Amino acid sequence: MDEMKAVRCHAWGEAESLTVETLPVPQPGAGEVLLRVRAAGVNFPDTLIIQGKYQFRPELPFTPGSEVAGEVLATGEGVSHVQVGDRVIAFLNTGGYATHALADARQVMPMPPELGFAEAAAFTLASGTSYHALVDRAGLRAGETLLVLGAAGGVGLSAVQIGHALGARVIAAASSDDKLALCREHGADDTINYASEDLRARLKELTGGRGPDVIYDPVGGSFAEPAFRSVAWGGRYLVVGFAAGDIPALPLNLPLLKGASVVGVFWGEFARRDPRGNARNLATMIGWMKEGRMRLLVSGEYPLEGAAQALRDLEGRRVTGKVVIVPE
Repeated sequence: MDEMKAVRCHAWGEAESLTVETLPVPQPGAGEVLLRVRAAGVNFPDTLIIQGKYQFRPELPFTPGSEVAGEVLATGEGVSHVQVGDRVIAFLNTGGYATHALADARQVMPMPPELGFAEAAAFTLASGTSYHALVDRAGLRAGETLLVLGAAGGVGLSAVQIGHALGARVIAAASSDDKLALCREHGADDTINYASEDLRARLKELTGGRGPDVIYDPVGGSFAEPAFRSVAWGGRYLVVGFAAGDIPALPLNLPLLKGASVVGVFWGEFARRDPRGNARNLATMIGWMKEGRMRLLVSGEYPLEGAAQALRDLEGRRVTGKVVIVPE
């Protein structure tokens, strides 16, 4: 087959401007792998990339989507760890919302047989981000207290599960009781509904005034400062993302007074700079899934033509766990 279908972004803007087009199937160069995409994860950075608001701007036009699961159709020179026909997971810069995609072979790994394509496509970015944040950046230890903001979303729910697997006490914060019930099902010990409860007062109550040791924040916005004001002495505040839309500014006297650290988390750059370290992290979580210590929640599947709706649902906070695009 010489043609493929792909979602295309021709100009910076909202999801409604995306189109589905027919394109020629690319051929893999040296160190590349051509994949038939069976599922592509939908992530919050995708909503920013199409608006030109992310850390990098791809050249227009482009196909959004950075994590996929599928089958190897062809390999370029120098690729030996995967073969044609293998089921794999891949992390891309862009190109995932399509029937076919090219991937850097260093970012392609065999797909665990225990996972279906939808689960595998929902695994890499959210779980990779949360593990890198909690283990590599925060050094979260068993017995510490972890606060997860936006805890029912894709990265948030993975952080809840990873914190639980590491032996931490997990406090999940989200905007509805239904979302918090989901967090408890996935390992949260305590919950805070920050739509109806005062975040700082509830944290003080739950921690006896000590505060959480680690704060995982993929939300930003108005909850960042009150969360940081509650952090324990020597705590670590993880800057993961800004799903609320606003990038907060923290008074720098706060880390001084708490002896606390503000720690940046940029998993995509980590994965590019240290692919072996990233592969080790993912392998650890795959082991946890085999043991039943971690499970992935895929709450919705969309066709290529539904990519705009998937992104709108994500922006509108109507998504729990992860959603994926199934091209065929």
